[in-house]
Amino acid sequence: MAKKKAFALRIQEDMLKAIEKWAADEFRSTNGQIEWMLMQALKEAKREPKKKEDE
Repeated sequence: MAKKKAFALRIQEDMLKAIEKWAADEFRSTNGQIEWMLMQALKEAKREPKKKEDE
């Protein structure tokens, strides 16, 4: 499993509430939802992280 790094994120309150609702609808944590959203954006832009050989 890839190492995770803590990162402080400043976000508008209404945007956070919308993400929290979306996360609940998808049975994910808010953090998990944000990670999923970021990965989807990276894939769409063809910039997803490279997989390591040993993973």
